[in-house]
Amino acid sequence: MALDPAIKEGAPVGYDDRPIHSEPGSLPPQVQAPLAPFRGRHPDAPEWFLDAIAQEPERTFVTSLGTQIEALSWGELGKPGLLLVHGNSAHADWWSFIAPFLAQDYRVTSMSLAGMGASDWRESYAFQDFAEDAEAVARATGLYDGGALPIYIGHSFGGSQVFFAAAAHPERMRAAVLVDTGFGGPPPNSPEAKRMMEQQVRNIPTGDRAARVYPTEEAALARFRFMPPQVAGNLFIADFIARRSLKRAPLPDGGGEGWTWRFDPAMWNKLDRTVMMGMTAEGPPKVTVPLVHIYGDRSVVKSRISDDRPSPLPRDMLEIAIPDSAHHIMVDQPLALIAALRGLLARWPG
Repeated sequence: MALDPAIKEGAPVGYDDRPIHSEPGSLPPQVQAPLAPFRGRHPDAPEWFLDAIAQEPERTFVTSLGTQIEALSWGELGKPGLLLVHGNSAHADWWSFIAPFLAQDYRVTSMSLAGMGASDWRESYAFQDFAEDAEAVARATGLYDGGALPIYIGHSFGGSQVFFAAAAHPERMRAAVLVDTGFGGPPPNSPEAKRMMEQQVRNIPTGDRAARVYPTEEAALARFRFMPPQVAGNLFIADFIARRSLKRAPLPDGGGEGWTWRFDPAMWNKLDRTVMMGMTAEGPPKVTVPLVHIYGDRSVVKSRISDDRPSPLPRDMLEIAIPDSAHHIMVDQPLALIAALRGLLARWPG
């Protein structure tokens, strides 16, 4: 059975966390459309979350390689720097309820990768370009001003960019934290596994299959879900993320504006992996900066690594498991992730 054209031949498969739509009935309702029951209303949220998102960041844009990159910053200039990087087809606000808890002791910046969030789209994307963007954002937002190199923290696809930057440019960071990060793996072998993979990705927009434009925000929110598919651990967080994943767009029939997702629908096909694949051709690259992996104990991404599928991540790196969490740890267990990061950074890397 042929793989969906959304996946390039030879590209990693089974690793994608973009918020996308798929056909009704393909997944359980709580996975397929977690926000649909609210009909556009905000789910109830606890005080800690409301207080966190009320701490509005400095919202700026940094020019890198001719592209405007969205950057959100919290905390005082001169404090040690933390750079936060989100997952694939996500955006900087995935960290907006985490960063304020780190900003008590750090200057913190969350960036939207090129082609995602409010950052500009590109004709092509590459690991080395994401690394240049990360350094440009870190310098422009003052993460180096405290006299020490910043620490990079990346979730999922963002963690793979952090890992690449750590391997290629160790002089730019003091340490790196990967949050539930994997690098896909070979195509599934069994027909059933292939069928499940195709079901997951068959509605991902591509260059020849544009993203849908929904007539109302409510309609768009009802189509939001996570990739890899999972139940949303906290619906108030899913709602916050989903709303900030949307932008206005012309309706296809020309009858006004609707809502669509804020990512380049062709990004996955436009991603050049040549340098990254060359770096890992002889096995895991040597990473000289201190490296930690925080993962969800129910994560399918972590299970791929445990199943001994090919991965460039070092097998002997320090790992921290977050209990009762799937891949999207900041959605499932945000306070546990905050505690893990604060506890880790208090003593590490020394």
